[in-house]
Amino acid sequence: MNALVASYSRLTTLLEGAWYAIPLRLMVGYGFMEHGYAKLARGPESFVNILHAIGVPEPSLLGGLTVLIELIGGFAVLIGAFIPLASIPMAAVLLVAIFTVHLPYGFSSIKLEAVTAAGAHFGQPGYETDLLYLAALCALVLGGSGPLAIDRFLIRNHDRSFGESSGPPLEFEDVSPDRPEFLANERR
Repeated sequence: MNALVASYSRLTTLLEGAWYAIPLRLMVGYGFMEHGYAKLARGPESFVNILHAIGVPEPSLLGGLTVLIELIGGFAVLIGAFIPLASIPMAAVLLVAIFTVHLPYGFSSIKLEAVTAAGAHFGQPGYETDLLYLAALCALVLGGSGPLAIDRFLIRNHDRSFGESSGPPLEFEDVSPDRPEFLANERR
């Protein structure tokens, strides 16, 4: 029993370092980039025609923006750079996809319709995968980009250039009014 508790303790200690963010960044970043690349590989006009068919205004403009958001935003998430900023247009793309394409097909992203000699045949996907991407983006925004992220490198270099210590990030700093240091700073 003690060995089990010790193993659990080591596992949770690893998770405290925000290592969970690495697989989320890799999956979300690669997934977005793959979708953007697929739109380019099929020809941008194909995606523009789809947007036009479902009644999206300015399909050429929004089609191009979607591809850029998927490629650039996906790359930013993949390397852990500017995730809070990149996640805003990425979330918008996901929400538009949910409400314009996937909502009528329900929740499930896998709809097995038939299995024939040619293989499995699937129906239109629901919004499940879009929600998973949104949840992963939220986790990265709220929990940080984790270790091995460009954001950590940029923050560390920024702190050094201004002569500050590279202590804990500001969002974890205790700035309660009853701390003596806080009161001393307020009086200045």
